Amino acid sequence: MGLFGSSKKSYLGIDLGSGGIKVVELQNEKGRARLVTYGFNERTPDEQPTNPIDSPKETAELLRKIVKAARGTVLKAVGGLPIASVFSSVISVPKGPDKEMKEAIQWQAKKLIPVPLEEMVLDSKIISGPKDKKSGDKPAGPAASKEGEKGDKKKEQKTVQVLITGAAKSMVQKYVAVFKTAGLELVSLETETFALIRSLIGKDKTTSMLVDIGSVRTNIVIVENGIPYVTRSLDMGGVELTKAMAKALSLELSAAEKMKCDIKSVSSLYPGEGLPKIFEHTLAPMLTELQYSMNLYAGQDDENQGKRIEKVILTGGSAALPALAGHVSERLNVRAYVGDPWARVVYPDGLRPVLEEIGPRYAVAVGLAMRDIE
Repeated sequence: MGLFGSSKKSYLGIDLGSGGIKVVELQNEKGRARLVTYGFNERTPDEQPTNPIDSPKETAELLRKIVKAARGTVLKAVGGLPIASVFSSVISVPKGPDKEMKEAIQWQAKKLIPVPLEEMVLDSKIISGPKDKKSGDKPAGPAASKEGEKGDKKKEQKTVQVLITGAAKSMVQKYVAVFKTAGLELVSLETETFALIRSLIGKDKTTSMLVDIGSVRTNIVIVENGIPYVTRSLDMGGVELTKAMAKALSLELSAAEKMKCDIKSVSSLYPGEGLPKIFEHTLAPMLTELQYSMNLYAGQDDENQGKRIEKVILTGGSAALPALAGHVSERLNVRAYVGDPWARVVYPDGLRPVLEEIGPRYAVAVGLAMRDIE
């Protein structure tokens, strides 16, 4: 779901993350995504993590250089909005004429979003067909006062589920300015949520939990039938893991980051140990939040009672830590593995080793570039 724009072209997927900028160009080849090029500029461990949008001119210039160095062949780009900065919720509204449903959606959005709707770019999408709702259960929205007084009490009312997504206009304008200054045509802005679903889940209908461990934040998305029912963003990320390693081994942050990213180095330091103990304490709060998110999903409504997460898909720069997937699986009692954003992308076999290594960092950019291809 994009917050604006729609066309069926090949795109540059651009992830402006606090840990660095990632760019991927995919070409539509008979309905299959084919890799054209990719590029990146990652923040060094000694640099303070920042939001690239807070430095628009510098970010635009850096983005221009990355696209040029990668030899991108198109200027049409799809940008991703940070999950932490976007409001998202699934609501139920009475089934009826489009005008009445729109009013009901607006009414609920006003209750849920803590800022005036006039300051937001709001998008909505019906995600389920009509469902029976007993007349004894009061529907939400302006139509609620008109229901219950008419007809037989045994009559059942039809409701539909709607996914609403909103972002501050001021933030959207900043993104538009960055892309324009970089000489790119921003055809759409969409939340990182949908990019992750596109690259890591695709058309898989099973209930999955995506865990994107970024440099400063960890995003959690629980997806059922391709729809995000739970979306949360935690103020913890790979930087904490780097600091823990630096402290334990008396290393500079740059050396600790390099070692953390080198799976063989970490494994040789702690052979046969599983997830290194120095990481367990740091990751404990995140695992608590993952369990809480699972409980939150199971308790959303009567239909979710008894439902469970079938798999956990890890991504982000720290997802490939040795034994992390096994540790998560053991603690949550759910199958967990590192996702492969290139699984639905055609690319030369010679690139396989490097793409597998950088894959977790590129899930958002790949998903953005896949827009309208699958």
